[in-house]
Amino acid sequence: MGELKQRHEVDQNYTWDLTPLFESDAACEDAIEHINGEISGFVEKYEGRLGDVDTAVSAIDDYRQLVERLVPIGTYAGLRMSSDQGDAGAQKLNGKVNNASARFSTATSFLKSELLAQDESFLESVKAQNTEFEGFIDTLLRDKPYQLDAEVEKALAAYSNVFNGPYSLYQKTKLLDIDFGTFEANGEEIPLSYLAYEGELESHEDPEVRRNAYKKFYSKLKEYEHTTAGTYEIHLKQEKTTADLRGFDSVIDYLLHTQEVDSELYHRQIDLIMKDLAPHMRKYAKLLQKVNGLDEMRYEDLKISLDPASEPEISVEDSRKYILDALSIMGDDYTEMLNRAYDERWIDFVKNKGKSTGAFCSSPYGYHPFILISWTSLMTEVFVLAHELGHAGHFYNANREQNVFDARSSMYFIEAPSTMNEMLMANHLLENSDDPKFKRWVISSIISRTYYHNFVTHLLEAAYQREVYKKVDNHESISAADLNALKRQVIEEFWGDDVVISENAELTWMRQPHYYMGLYPYTYSAGLTIATQMGKRVLNEGQPAVDDWLKVLKTGGKKPPVELAQMAGIDVTTDQPLKDTIAYIGELVDELEKLTEEIEG
Repeated sequence: MGELKQRHEVDQNYTWDLTPLFESDAACEDAIEHINGEISGFVEKYEGRLGDVDTAVSAIDDYRQLVERLVPIGTYAGLRMSSDQGDAGAQKLNGKVNNASARFSTATSFLKSELLAQDESFLESVKAQNTEFEGFIDTLLRDKPYQLDAEVEKALAAYSNVFNGPYSLYQKTKLLDIDFGTFEANGEEIPLSYLAYEGELESHEDPEVRRNAYKKFYSKLKEYEHTTAGTYEIHLKQEKTTADLRGFDSVIDYLLHTQEVDSELYHRQIDLIMKDLAPHMRKYAKLLQKVNGLDEMRYEDLKISLDPASEPEISVEDSRKYILDALSIMGDDYTEMLNRAYDERWIDFVKNKGKSTGAFCSSPYGYHPFILISWTSLMTEVFVLAHELGHAGHFYNANREQNVFDARSSMYFIEAPSTMNEMLMANHLLENSDDPKFKRWVISSIISRTYYHNFVTHLLEAAYQREVYKKVDNHESISAADLNALKRQVIEEFWGDDVVISENAELTWMRQPHYYMGLYPYTYSAGLTIATQMGKRVLNEGQPAVDDWLKVLKTGGKKPPVELAQMAGIDVTTDQPLKDTIAYIGELVDELEKLTEEIEG
């Protein structure tokens, strides 16, 4: 838990290798200059000339190639920034990429406007002439009722850089401006940062370390609540304005439109979990309190392990064996991808100042995936890595099978392949151990890492986010006090009297970038609902279930999420999969209680 190193001081062997995208920043800048010329050529060739089917097909194909060439440019700049938000070179490059992206959106906006000005039979003829563009045309037709005048669309595209501003500002405040300093515990001064808090201190087994870290961390966040709230409100106003301009009934309807799901699935996910999962998680919290001998169960105690002594420490090198053993059931091609991820440095393991928090996987079309994680040497990181490799495996398959328009699935489905890998990891660990303590640790990890993270942390974000959008749709202003009140209300509703909701717990809303990514938070629980049912299928059926799942991964975004789930044998149009998943979590908590009695008997 020492001071974080600067990026140039870390071991490069544990950083990602971005050279498959570009050898250097200069090479990326050259690519930007080149594509700017290609964009001009595209406009000159096609603007105002899309009146016949042949030209329309040719224009879509050239547009596809431009999109593909922009992918490595945007990915490289984004990953450079994620490595170190304070890197001046990365900031400069990111600004150039943002400008190029805005120019592309503005200059090519005529394509969709001119195509949508044609009648439907014309667009059907385009689909018939080149079936590869069916998905592109179908998306256009879905968007048609909400399309604005061509000049308005062009103006909105020109502002895309500005619209992305709040997220960028949020990240700068979070990762560059806030200095958490140190805190004292057991007579020792301990360095504090976002990475240290979320990686180790939040779940530290020593109550004094954990609770003092919480107090310092949240008291420092409090100093930035008004700036952060103001930044978020700008983002909310932009979403509300866009939703109104395009004729949606609400911001939620606008954001669900791109996910290709109706509001019933969205509201059900939040309402059922808030009501039916809460009793199981309160029971789990009580078990944590009992086993850890806590005087009371506080909000800052919820991330602790049931039995930290049984959690093995693990190196990056050793993690490979666990990953391969658990996920090799997915077949030789998938296993080859896993080995390449380690051998070719797809993964950024190090911790350094300015690095983005949490973990993510970027899967640029036409290239291999890149994974960001901050390795703590705790076994739980293997679950995190398996999760991100689930995203990698999804798009490693989809990108090879689908064109760039069809490769990415709906956000509703995006977390299913990742959480599926967590289920496979847990199943593997349970099958290969007879030690009650280790089994208890594994099941506890499934609940605390997989289900708590995806079904509680992100679900409570979603419930809070829904309340925020209700205010936005009522044209109410959003202040820090409003956001704090909404977040505290949601947390207290879920945990009831079983957990003491500590001072400043409501500031948890300040920690998540998800609020700048549409209705992302609820999709974690949606994905895990599908993954839980799929994990059971793999356990019970073996290879036939794996084969079905691989077909789903390869389908990418060719089908909407409900149909992707149906391909896996899961019907998410009913509430049964979600109810079954909540019941399964209840069974896991009951199993933990039995194992605890056996161990401590």
